Amino acid sequence: MVNLEWYRTFKAIYQNGTLTKAAQELLLSQPNVSVQLAALESYIGHALFIRLPRKMVPTDYAKQLYTQVVESIDNLERVEAEFKKSILNKNTTIKLGSPAEFFSVYLAKNVSQLKSYLIVEYGLASELIDKLVSKELDVAIITQRNATHEFLTYEPLLTESFNIVCSSDFDSTEFDVLIESSDLEQIEKWLQAQQWYAYNSNLVLVRRFWRENFKKRPLLKLQAAIPDNNAILEAVGNSNGLAVSSDLIAGRALKEGLVRVLWQGFHPSTNELYIAYDKTKIEPKLLDEIRDFVNLSLQK
Repeated sequence: MVNLEWYRTFKAIYQNGTLTKAAQELLLSQPNVSVQLAALESYIGHALFIRLPRKMVPTDYAKQLYTQVVESIDNLERVEAEFKKSILNKNTTIKLGSPAEFFSVYLAKNVSQLKSYLIVEYGLASELIDKLVSKELDVAIITQRNATHEFLTYEPLLTESFNIVCSSDFDSTEFDVLIESSDLEQIEKWLQAQQWYAYNSNLVLVRRFWRENFKKRPLLKLQAAIPDNNAILEAVGNSNGLAVSSDLIAGRALKEGLVRVLWQGFHPSTNELYIAYDKTKIEPKLLDEIRDFVNLSLQK
């Protein structure tokens, strides 16, 4: 069976006029070039060159063959060069998991700074960890660690604080008096009488805040369970309802005056955010790129 490299070698010899120059162009040894030419001549059944001391003179058969194959060989070489170029220039891909609100508030604005192609998936911490384990994600921003998967690495990113927030025009005069008195029983009673918004009926953030300040589980009147923290802030900002939100997620709403902090609590309720990944699976350069991307976004 004919080898396409034989034709490439034939073309190089025909255009350069010597075995030496053809070998240099093809990045082959001169003996290898001679072997390939001999193989093609044997396959065709005719000599293609007259071998002179310093020159290879094409025969009539060579001239006919050259006119028939040169265009096809040039096309093949062009396709090959373009394919190699596309492979070298192809962007790497980063599959990033993140809480939806964190990405939209802090990361989305700087996506254009990434060199890699970014695929984002939203989810709760448990969901994102499962996807890290199943290799569906390369890296994730998560709000809790999972001791079950010891092979995952958790890099502390930042600490968020939880506060009770209300609309900017909420009348908190009565509550402010209770705070000054430090009467926990009356403070809790007042809070229980208010309408509340939460991510779901499990009241995860509210329970965390309540445990730190009242040492018990909350008994609240839940107005709505909304699985979107930005939507919760929008609901609070346009009602007399309350919610527990972190300073991180509520940052934009606080800055724009949609909501304000009603109470930080007598005892700080905080949580650590992490960059999580499997160091045996992710390329170091991709990890560095996502680290730089997140840190840049948090600084702006």
